[in-house]
Amino acid sequence: MLAAASLFAGGAKEGAGRTQLTVATVNNPDMVIMQQLSGEFTAATGIGLSFVVLPENELRQKVTEDVGLGSGKYDVVTIGTYDTPIWGKNGWLVSLEHLFAGMSAAERSSYAREDLLPTIQAALSYSDRLYALPFYGESSIMFYRKDLFAKAGITMPRKPTWQQIYDFAVRLRGMSGSYGIVLRGLPGWGEILAPFNTIVNAFGGRWFDQSWYPAFGEPAMAEAWRFYKKLLRDAGEPNPTTDGYTECLAIMQSGKAAMWYDATVSAGALEAHDSKVAGRIGYAFAPSARKGNTGWLWAWALGIESSSKHPDAAFRFLTWATDRKYITLVGTRIGWAQIPPGTRASTYSNPDYLANAPFAGIVLRSIQDADYGKPTLLPVPYRGLQYVSIPEFQSLGEAVSQQLAAYISGQESLEQALADSQAAALKVAREGGYLR
Repeated sequence: MLAAASLFAGGAKEGAGRTQLTVATVNNPDMVIMQQLSGEFTAATGIGLSFVVLPENELRQKVTEDVGLGSGKYDVVTIGTYDTPIWGKNGWLVSLEHLFAGMSAAERSSYAREDLLPTIQAALSYSDRLYALPFYGESSIMFYRKDLFAKAGITMPRKPTWQQIYDFAVRLRGMSGSYGIVLRGLPGWGEILAPFNTIVNAFGGRWFDQSWYPAFGEPAMAEAWRFYKKLLRDAGEPNPTTDGYTECLAIMQSGKAAMWYDATVSAGALEAHDSKVAGRIGYAFAPSARKGNTGWLWAWALGIESSSKHPDAAFRFLTWATDRKYITLVGTRIGWAQIPPGTRASTYSNPDYLANAPFAGIVLRSIQDADYGKPTLLPVPYRGLQYVSIPEFQSLGEAVSQQLAAYISGQESLEQALADSQAAALKVAREGGYLR
């Protein structure tokens, strides 16, 4: 991994006659590639870049603090579909509309904003204004080892159920030294709750009913909690509450797991030349239970802090990193299977990508079919598949994720964990003025 450049306060600085931007980003493989190739941007524009690379939970905490205080420590921030509309509403991000309007006709034509997938653009907008550009988009998918499935004489359906996944995981546990399945267990609303919330949706659970009364006491919610713990206990990796996205990816890449349910963007890393399972991975849609079509919708995107002193330079970096030319750069330099997926329609008609990405079709379909506005089986007043689209969810999700991890590790009973989660959600509903 490329080492992060030196950290400094104050955002963009002038030095050696050029603008210097500070970019806060997460330590995911696609962002590592962005850093490796960033010299191309500096060579073309004369704009220097300093990267602050942080784990996902820490990134959210530090960037949220910075935009809330308006201190301008970062110029460009890596944010997601949850944060962007909320921060846009709060005035923490620069609206990109006037920056697009300031582009020349040739620049607008080259960037081709209309090529960005509509579902992703909508999720990164507030009041019909775009506040961040998608670096990569994703849904969730079931990865599985084709060789282990063949060895066991079992077939993965294209649209499996969670019960089938459990049965497969138990059967495959220990085969060739592999865990039956690997899943996130690390506390954090962007960690364990990402896959787990889609299971809640699949089982018919929800966070709040239509009146914003918390629904942690509903049977479907308890069923989802029991299932997740049972799946990890009977077939998962040991000590799952220490494993977040990057840890699970490493386990799957090393060949130590038969299945992994997580972000579609991981497909490129699993097929990379340094992956021990490249060429042996199969792909299936997010599993169902009472509800089907349960994959999540997410994009890691790049936005500009309102306190940035160099929004024009920052916008040049945003458009460079999310342009079709950047995708081609990654494809030719790093490998076509590793380009940032899920952002542009043209990606899924690119013959170079399609020839190297056996997962392309299922990823596009998963993103297009993600039911962001109707995430659950029963009616709810919120949007969001792996989160609840309210500002308070960041703290509420953290609290619930701690309860879930405590239950999985045996430190808390199911009844107590659900009761504590219910109480935390009720406090949010009342203090936020949501409860009707």
